[in-house]
Amino acid sequence: MDIVRRAQAIRGIVRRARESGLRVGLVPTMGALHEGHRGLIRAINEGTDVSVVSVFVNTAQFGPGENPESYPRDQAADVDVCVAEGVDYLFLPEAEEIYPPGASTHVKVDGLSDRLEGASRPGHFQGVATVVTKLLNIVGPHVVAFGQKDAQQAAIIQRIVADLFLDVEVEVHPTVRDADGLALSSRNRFLSEEERTAAGAVSRALDTAQRRVEEGETDAEKIAEAVRTVIDSEPLLRVDYVELVDRNIFTSIDVLEKEALLVMAIHCGTTRLLDNILLSPTAGDT
Repeated sequence: MDIVRRAQAIRGIVRRARESGLRVGLVPTMGALHEGHRGLIRAINEGTDVSVVSVFVNTAQFGPGENPESYPRDQAADVDVCVAEGVDYLFLPEAEEIYPPGASTHVKVDGLSDRLEGASRPGHFQGVATVVTKLLNIVGPHVVAFGQKDAQQAAIIQRIVADLFLDVEVEVHPTVRDADGLALSSRNRFLSEEERTAAGAVSRALDTAQRRVEEGETDAEKIAEAVRTVIDSEPLLRVDYVELVDRNIFTSIDVLEKEALLVMAIHCGTTRLLDNILLSPTAGDT
């Protein structure tokens, strides 16, 4: 595996690969790689000839009151993961490489960026949209991979690719979970032992939503309330939002008439847990 730190260098490498008829895949990350990232890397390796992983802690996507310096960093461990997974190129740029002096252009998806996670973390999705657009332009992959856990982020990237006619395929892969169902996240390492136990209620809440729908419930607020009840049963957890939304534009729905996404953000100590589940009405209700 080669480590590349300059944008022009990785761009040249990928350009030559494409000219040789090779298919290139990218997994953009902020590091602190875990099994979820490994799953994305494996998917890219299976579907492409050349794999690129980027590790860049993008300070522009941290919201008010969030400290980028607190984000977990372990570059040596990230290198080991990439080597073990057979990554071809690890792109490790410095901040000045992505945001050179004088950089003043931003990317923002109106509407979709302002709801739910965007409302809770003002400016977050503008930072995400800008850095991902930059990475896609720098690397120039045929395909880029994201995880379903960050469903709103994935939808925003898909919107950018469509609106800006970017020549890349966006793959969204299933959420990877721990044994108790908790979605894997780099921030999970901040949970204390007691908090980690309490966090298991998040996946139980999703299971509750699934059961209510299987029993025939279609009222969005009743489904969301059942989820909140499970979360509220854990004193260490606090709901930021729980909503049933259109899976493409993330606007709230009142009645589950077709496949929709139940999304949630839960506070557990100083850690914020995101998760979601696709729900479809039972055959008798459609």
